[in-house]
Amino acid sequence: MWGIVSRTAVNRGFSVSKSQFRCLVQGARNFSSKEMTVRDALNSALDEEMSADPKVFIMGEEVGEYQGAYKITKGLLDKYGPERVIDTPITEAGFTGIAVGAAYHSLKPVVEFMTFNFSMQAIDHIINSAAKSNYMSAGQISVPIVFRGPNGAAAGVGAQHSQCYAAWFGACPGLKVLAPYSSEDARGLLKAAIRDPDPVVFLENELLYGESFPVSAEALDSSFCLPIGKAKIEREGKDVTIVTFSKMVGFALKAAEILEKEGISAEIINLRSIRPLDRATINSSVRKTNRLVTVEEGFPQHGVGAEICASVVEESFEYLDAPVERIAGADVCMPYAANLERLAVPQIEDIVRAAKRICFRSTSMAATG
Repeated sequence: MWGIVSRTAVNRGFSVSKSQFRCLVQGARNFSSKEMTVRDALNSALDEEMSADPKVFIMGEEVGEYQGAYKITKGLLDKYGPERVIDTPITEAGFTGIAVGAAYHSLKPVVEFMTFNFSMQAIDHIINSAAKSNYMSAGQISVPIVFRGPNGAAAGVGAQHSQCYAAWFGACPGLKVLAPYSSEDARGLLKAAIRDPDPVVFLENELLYGESFPVSAEALDSSFCLPIGKAKIEREGKDVTIVTFSKMVGFALKAAEILEKEGISAEIINLRSIRPLDRATINSSVRKTNRLVTVEEGFPQHGVGAEICASVVEESFEYLDAPVERIAGADVCMPYAANLERLAVPQIEDIVRAAKRICFRSTSMAATG
């Protein structure tokens, strides 16, 4: 193939080196792709940002030799070496503290937690050492660091591995908190997080890693980046606004399809960013639909949905035609048994029923599944 391209190039009056040819082929492969898994989106974002900026490095448990517990860091050790892809002992407090110290000295660490449940071991470094440093130093110290890994309920892993930390970290000034849904979200938001001068908590979902989503040619460009703090309207509607993030976006979209068959037009907002929160997009949608449902996997008390509801009541109360509805995980530690686990997290039928309630429709025939 190289010989054919080389001869064609010479005949047309220009030359192509082998390295340029490899880049052209790789670019053609990338831009011809129609779909990408969330795993590959995250991997490609890390790869491109490490290639573009030698200050970016990754550290965490099994990120190197094992290529990541979920294979997000696959191939990066071979490409960038052990000085930039650093396997650590099982000591979150230790390697998170090292990473924050490196960020103080203008390096750009990406810390992988095998699950965000384990970030509790490092909470002092995340909050007191990273989040507050810029404020406490009067802007003299920036901490360009990303804390990333799977968040929320997985499947059959019990209470200590199935908690959503969006509300925990979203409550803390000094942090930016992102939660992608699709492959474009994952790719564009992770690149934005790595480039940001402030600490970013990047909440992925384990059950989405293998999901494939359409990606545009624009999203495959190495310069692609999504703005932090801007929600996305995944589906437009006029009867009810459903606001959610991460895996629950997919549930909300499926609920909207069911509702559409019953004559209810649902607008689905994918938050993308937990902090800062895109209050303007949420309130604008509610002022159009006059109804609000929030959906999250986390606990109901002091949750992300509670903050959204408060924002709408404060800014758009006179536009509401029905009480707001909050759908959240059960107010219990996650059960291990599969049947109880399903009852502890929101399901599609819960979203359908809530939307029908505030649209004053009968819920007796709400879909199940």
